[in-house]
Order: sequence, then C-alpha cells, then structure tokens
Amino acid sequence: MKRLDWYIIKKFLGTFFFSIVLILSIAIVFDLTEKMDDFFESQVPLHEIIFDYYLPFIPYYMNMFSSLFIFISVIYFTSKLAGNSEIIAMLASGVSYHRLMLPYAFSAALLFVLAIFLGGWIIPRSSERMLKFTDKYVDHFTSVSAQNVQMEVKPGTILYIESFRRYNHIGYRCSIEEFEGKTLMQRITADRIVYDSLENWHLENYTQRTFTGLREELEQGSRKDIQLPIIPDELFITAQHAHQMTTPELRHYMDRQRERGSGNVKAFEVEYHKRWASPLGAFIMTLLGVTMSSRKVRGGMGKNLGIGVVLTAAYILFSTVSTTFSVNNVMSPFMAAWLPNFVFLAISIPLYIRASK
Repeated sequence: MKRLDWYIIKKFLGTFFFSIVLILSIAIVFDLTEKMDDFFESQVPLHEIIFDYYLPFIPYYMNMFSSLFIFISVIYFTSKLAGNSEIIAMLASGVSYHRLMLPYAFSAALLFVLAIFLGGWIIPRSSERMLKFTDKYVDHFTSVSAQNVQMEVKPGTILYIESFRRYNHIGYRCSIEEFEGKTLMQRITADRIVYDSLENWHLENYTQRTFTGLREELEQGSRKDIQLPIIPDELFITAQHAHQMTTPELRHYMDRQRERGSGNVKAFEVEYHKRWASPLGAFIMTLLGVTMSSRKVRGGMGKNLGIGVVLTAAYILFSTVSTTFSVNNVMSPFMAAWLPNFVFLAISIPLYIRASK
C-alpha cells in the first residue's frame, strides 16, 4: 500500500460513511415524525426509543441499502477525482488502470466483511429487538394463536392442530398420522394436545387407530404421553422470522426442516443465499461505479450521479422481484439471490474493459 492507495481508501470509506450518516439521519427524522404520536400515546420511555428502536434501525437499513451507499459513494468521489484531473495525473505517473483498482477492491473487501458480520449476527438480533418494540408500542402484529396448523414434524408423521394457544401451550382438535410411503399406518385424534417440556406432549381424550393390512386396532383413553420433535414456538414461525435468525440458526433451521421432509423453506433459503450475495455486490457496484465515473466529462458529476441512482434502484428492484419469483417457485432460491449479481457483473465487465483502454 502506497500513499496514493491510502488516499483513495480514505476517500472511498469517508464518503461511504458520510453518506450513511446523512441519509439515515434524514430517514430517522421522517420516521420519528411519523411515529411521534404513537410514542406519546403509549408513553414510551426515551431509553427504549433510542436503544430498542433507533439503535437497531441504523444497522438494519444500512445493510439493506448498502449497494446504494457504495455505488453513490464511488461515483461521487471518483467523479470528483476525475473532474480535478487527479486520475489523469495518476495514470500519467505510470500507474496502470488495473493497479488503480487495487485500493477500490481493498475498500470493497472491508465493506464485504462488515456486511457479512452485520447481516449474519448483529442485524438479526437488532431486528428482533426492533420488531418487539414495534409490536409492543406501535403496531400489534404478533399472533397469540395459530389456526389450522399442518406440518410434517418428522418424515412420515403429519401433525394437524385446528387451533393452538400460544400463552398456555394448548391445542384443540388435533390429529397425528403416520405413513410408510403412501400407506397410512396409524392415526391418532384428540380433543386437546398440551406441550409439557422439551418435545414432550400429551393428548387428552384421544382415539388411536393402528392399521395392519386389512385389520384395525382401536385404542381410546383420557390421556396419552407422546414425543414430537417440535416446540410451540415453531408453530408460529413465518417467513418474516428468517430476518431474525443468525446465519448459523438459519442454517440449522433449514437442515431441520429438510430432515422432517418439509419443503416450505423457500423464504429461508433465499434469505440465506442473500446474506452472501448482497455483500459480494459491494465488489460489483464498486467496479461499475469506477468504470462509469473515472473519465473527465463536461457538466460535472450530475449525470453520473443520476445514472448511479437509476442503476442502484434497478439493482434493488431486481433483487426484490427475483425473491418473489423464488417464493412462488418460478426459480430456485440460489438463482433468486445471485441473479442480480450475475446480471450486473455481465454489465460491469465490458464497461471495465472499455474504460481500461
């Protein structure tokens, strides 16, 4: 690393974090204005507003719009360097265009590591705090009961509960069916199912039917203890909970659902792949930003910034649309997460080759 490299790195990271502070400050002001009445009506303590809502708010939106911040930052300070003829001086001194990219790549690598750490460990925990705060004081959305729950708790075992109460861990009108292939081997129905502890449940007023060929054995009773590899909180997990899981927790949940034979993990798989694809977007956005703004043009940086905002909006929109396609089984979770990177990389490489010449 030479003095020139550190000069570009400081420009890159300084502009990046300055844009984050500026844009997120504006976002916080608008959000505070919108929710001020809710805070006063609920008499929310000031420390909870700061530490349970706005402190988690910053890393969450910082990571969500990191592509925008990186792209705009690169275009802004690189256009400024080009406008001041600094890039011309660098190239004239014998620095090749490829060598000029080294400090940019180093800065992007630092942001990549930061994004992996934030998205995999910090943001899930902060998102959980922020959502709990929102549910408590602003918009009550947490469900206290689940209706018509049907899931494969382990391969070949299907659990159905008509209604389940979260506060007392009691379900009503349930059935448990065990299959070997497509053959029904056993079916248990009960008026109530109650969670005891650590995957231990008991049935109340149950009827058990066991099928052996054409024969059927019937058993009835008031109580039966059973083991089901599931806990009550899993009955309330939705696609929104993917954002609240750390990367190891997300991976563990997907593996466990696959072991059960459940195929309803699309949203979780997309979230898992996006936690790797989005940080790698830092390199692509950096490459695209440099190639677009390293030439000195008439009219200043306004045109480059305008194009940068449009392309970044297209990138974010593309990511959102591809995620929707995956959830609707139009494409695989891997392609949904990585396709925007592949497309913008295909755009960036020809522009980089042209710019280097």
